[in-house]
Amino acid sequence: MVHLNPPLILASTSVYRRELLQRLRVPFEVVAPHVDETPLPREAPDKLATRLALAKAHAVAKDRPDSIVIGSDQVVNLKGECLGKPGTHENAVKQLLRLQGQEVYFETAVAVICLKNNFQALELVRIRVQFRELEVDEIERYLRAETPYDCAGSAKSEGLGITLLEVIESNDPTALIGLPLIATARMLRQGGIELF
Repeated sequence: MVHLNPPLILASTSVYRRELLQRLRVPFEVVAPHVDETPLPREAPDKLATRLALAKAHAVAKDRPDSIVIGSDQVVNLKGECLGKPGTHENAVKQLLRLQGQEVYFETAVAVICLKNNFQALELVRIRVQFRELEVDEIERYLRAETPYDCAGSAKSEGLGITLLEVIESNDPTALIGLPLIATARMLRQGGIELF
């Protein structure tokens, strides 16, 4: 008997999340969630990541209640301060100057929901990253080569950003790229998606 999966949607415009989800070899659609990602006053990085992951999933699911929707968000936690995507070269330089030599945590949250089945699952994966000491000219060369302005913390670890780091500690290496596939696969199975 062939199992028919419910429709699957990735509520994200991130190229990195789309590429990661493709590894699971399950057909899915991409829909932009249109969620304000501004942190609330004094909002902790892990709380921001989980709130936005849920908000993105719900923003898309309300129009597609029969679908299983994945929402995800990543925030860099620098001693309790939230750092997101730099957006510009100047902001990326400032971020990397602050992050160099520091131990930081990348808080990556993923939510999987299906309104029709009243299913909701949420997980947060924390990745400890130690940045090495960096020179300003090294930062400039890296940013010109990689242009990671759409990456939280300006460190694109799947590319040249790996050269900025001393240590990565995580239970799921894909979490640092933006979508923790171990947690995502587990939640999709719970939600009724047959992966293979």
